Amino acid sequence: MSPGTAIIQKPPSLISRSHFLNADMLSAHPAKLMKLLYRTLSSCLVLILLVAPISAQEGMIHYDRVVKIEIDLPPEMESMRDRIPTENTTKMVLQFNEFESSWQASAEQDEPRTREFGGGGTWMRMQRNRELNITYINHDEGQMTDQRDFMGRTFLIRDEQPVLAWKLTGEQSEFDGYVVHRATAMRDTSSVEAWFAPEIPLAVGPGPFGGLPGAILVLTVDEGRMIFTAKDIQIGSLEEGAIVVPDEGKEVTQEEFDEIVEEKRKEMEAQFGGRRGSARFIIRQ
Repeated sequence: MSPGTAIIQKPPSLISRSHFLNADMLSAHPAKLMKLLYRTLSSCLVLILLVAPISAQEGMIHYDRVVKIEIDLPPEMESMRDRIPTENTTKMVLQFNEFESSWQASAEQDEPRTREFGGGGTWMRMQRNRELNITYINHDEGQMTDQRDFMGRTFLIRDEQPVLAWKLTGEQSEFDGYVVHRATAMRDTSSVEAWFAPEIPLAVGPGPFGGLPGAILVLTVDEGRMIFTAKDIQIGSLEEGAIVVPDEGKEVTQEEFDEIVEEKRKEMEAQFGGRRGSARFIIRQ
């Protein structure tokens, strides 16, 4: 038996039903058989989730967030592609209790830095700033407050926590000593895969992601475009005042914030995208 394998005894209701299964029924009623098998598998999955302890109600999880970097280089810079990073890693931290949670960059994140690449009159600057964004969620009320730092300005977005239509696949594995279960969903046009631990029975996860019967320890967006991986799981009491509702910045709606970002993107594209020879490409992470 492999580590983390759960032994599930058949519920009495399923045992009693199995007494009625015989060769005649299997051949005469295939639809009834499939319906019974589906109920059996669903009951087993529910039992697996229910056997988890319910003592873990407060704690902190440190994650690595890895984002792939995709850059379209002009022909004169193709020779430098192997010198340009293909991904960016940020250390993040989730603090939670049974009522609320907060998500932000860890104090251990790297210092801001700028790297430049170029030659022949064409240069690219990759600038990495310290992330100041904070996501707070009140799980009782289903409300989320986002504090976003963008181009030196701070914005405050209040909205409902996104609710995803998770599908439990029935797949099980082990991660860092926890039995984890796989679930999938779509968020807008992005595919999402989560591995959650019922042993930490709170519907929390990286950023706005949650809503499963256990903390999400590994989450993948768009088959690897963005990956969150738990690196340090600490279950226990938090310091008093560790979870704070952000209140700084200009209050805007999500739609208004998206318009501000798009307007700035077009402005930078017009400023830098049309130049040749001495062109400068700026990528903010």
